[in-house]
Amino acid sequence: MDRLANTVRPYAWGSTTAIPELLGIAPTGEPQAEMWMGAHPGAPSRTPRGPLNEVIHADPVRELGAAAVDKFGPHLPFLFKILAAGAPLSLQVHPDLAQAKAGYAAEEAAGIPIDASHRNYKDANHKPELICALTPFDGLCGFRAPVEAADLMAALDVDSLKPYVDLLHAHPEEAALREVLTALLSAEHEEMAHTVAAAAAAAARLGGDHAPYAQLAHHHPGDPGVIAAMLLNRVQLQPGEAMFLGAGVPHAYLDGLGVEIMANSDNVLRCGLTPKHVDVPELLRVVRFEPGEPSVLRPEAAPSGEELYDTPIDEFRLSRYVRAEGAAPTDVTTSGPQILLATAGRPKAGEVTLAPGESVFVPAGESTELSGTGTVFRATVVA
Repeated sequence: MDRLANTVRPYAWGSTTAIPELLGIAPTGEPQAEMWMGAHPGAPSRTPRGPLNEVIHADPVRELGAAAVDKFGPHLPFLFKILAAGAPLSLQVHPDLAQAKAGYAAEEAAGIPIDASHRNYKDANHKPELICALTPFDGLCGFRAPVEAADLMAALDVDSLKPYVDLLHAHPEEAALREVLTALLSAEHEEMAHTVAAAAAAAARLGGDHAPYAQLAHHHPGDPGVIAAMLLNRVQLQPGEAMFLGAGVPHAYLDGLGVEIMANSDNVLRCGLTPKHVDVPELLRVVRFEPGEPSVLRPEAAPSGEELYDTPIDEFRLSRYVRAEGAAPTDVTTSGPQILLATAGRPKAGEVTLAPGESVFVPAGESTELSGTGTVFRATVVA
């Protein structure tokens, strides 16, 4: 078992206080957005044996287990994070596995540098993800019913929004959503900037359900993503609740602290709320225009004390242990790799005591017990 030293990424949207408060350290004054735990080459966790990606590369079967290597290859198939949103993240979607493989191959064949600002596919993998709230967490996920989006826009009483309102009443619903999103992202920049400004002013006056869109416009003035966000469901998670995001589902995180796990990929197609590249044709090819209520995941408790967040993904499996004072030790040995992260109390993984925000990597098959008091999240695989 290796105690992990993890990198905190200072993205502009990060909270200046949430991660330092969890870790019990003084804020630096700069945004601290994500703390990465895993073997992603962009910021691998550090162990006493070296960077985790190099440790795994040296003996993947020992570290990951033969079944995981056979299924996913000689790499840790997930990336585990603490995410702290102090401002809205970009509105985005992720490709499915076939789209990622085809897109990556096409961009490689075209000779587009991997670090080019207009590159869409950084790897050939999909990026399903799960966010579990540690504090109240605000986000957007999936398309709401078009008539609900129409009502939200109509209440703003902005003339330049009325064509979109009319389109949203058309049928079939999927076609209506596609047409409106296409029109928003293809609109002339100056005209859209005026529409966003008028909509933001009206949203600020109305408040209530409209207030988030005034805040989005404050952070991203003139961005068509402010209007596109009105097409999506707003989701407010309470601590312990989670949200799963599959391929093609548009989403954005707005505010809050959470534990996030995803397949080990960096493929993002952006819809708005960002100064970065937006590839409208590719985005429209990947987005799934399926309206519906977002599902909020609550953990399923087992007799062992493990609380599982069930998802249809094999690359990662997230669960939680909330250990009361005096509870008997719990065996968490598994045939695959795992990362154990404490978020409250001072529980122990084997002989290693973990303060909030501290984590360990446990190689496949290594005998491991949880003891002590506190909350531990467990990231592993289904192999």
